[in-house]
Amino acid sequence: MPMPIAELERSLREAFPDAQIQVDDLAGDGDHYKAKIVSKAFAGLTRVKQHQLVYAALKGRMGGELHALALETAAPA
Repeated sequence: MPMPIAELERSLREAFPDAQIQVDDLAGDGDHYKAKIVSKAFAGLTRVKQHQLVYAALKGRMGGELHALALETAAPA
């Protein structure tokens, strides 16, 4: 069963309460999303480490309920 966009946003906001978060449903199927996350939590981290934090926040749902997630992460300027 696909992950509703509201549930994805809620999971991200719980993990990154300070963040600016934008989630788009790329295919309209609840299965392919793009998320742009700007959070202080990413300061000083490599892109790989930033993405690992996001995947950890999704608590194992990646590859199951959530088929595809394109990530754009950054620390605030």
